[in-house]
Amino acid sequence: MSSTPENLISSAIVRKFSGKLLDGLKLDVAIVGGGPSALVAARYLAKRGVKVAIFERKLAPGGGTWGGGMLFNEVVVQQSALEILDEFSIRYEALADAPGYYTLDSVEMASGLIFGALQAGAKIFNSVSVEDIVFKEGKVNGLVINWTPVERLGMHVDPLTVISECVLDGTGHPSEIIRLAVDKAKITLDTPTGGILGEKPMWVDNGEASTVENTREYFPGLFACGMSANNCMGGYRMGPVFGGMLLSGRKVAGLIAERVGK
Repeated sequence: MSSTPENLISSAIVRKFSGKLLDGLKLDVAIVGGGPSALVAARYLAKRGVKVAIFERKLAPGGGTWGGGMLFNEVVVQQSALEILDEFSIRYEALADAPGYYTLDSVEMASGLIFGALQAGAKIFNSVSVEDIVFKEGKVNGLVINWTPVERLGMHVDPLTVISECVLDGTGHPSEIIRLAVDKAKITLDTPTGGILGEKPMWVDNGEASTVENTREYFPGLFACGMSANNCMGGYRMGPVFGGMLLSGRKVAGLIAERVGK
């Protein structure tokens, strides 16, 4: 009996995704969270030949970019980050009353960053939650993953594991992966206290600078970018200004590429 179009379509989806997932179980870099800094990092890493995948809890990657400022779907970047927007072919417009600042459509930014990361060769697994880390012989070795609906429904379903040379925490304000490492593996971070200092209130220009400054390796093989890095080091938040996030993603890509010899 010949296959029907319905069977062919279903088998193609299952076959193609299964191959992609199987290939994604062993990586150079596993990124958790698909926000702007993570997407920038994924593109720059992939372009350097690093095998990298993003694991995003939500159905749509892009982090806090989509909603702009309070659902006004415009965001702001500084001049220092424009070359990154150009790299992704994302358009922007100068602010006449605020020299050095530019506005752009948040939906174009989110979709452009996603497309740019994928086109460079990064993989994105959406609707996947990270529930734990793999920790062996004093090193973070990967992630423990499950489907987000399984997590949300509280179903008793065992997870799968992803093994990677490096893990990048791009989960934003909560620093979820680094917190897991601190709480469960009892690691000491490269911070003044050895722990997570916690995010401070809003101070835009300070927060923008510290987002880039705080982007680093916090434990062998465990990196943080964007607001996750600011939360680790006690930096200030900055609202819908994204230049620091983009620059953080580019910086951490360089650090990780050196770490994995690319």
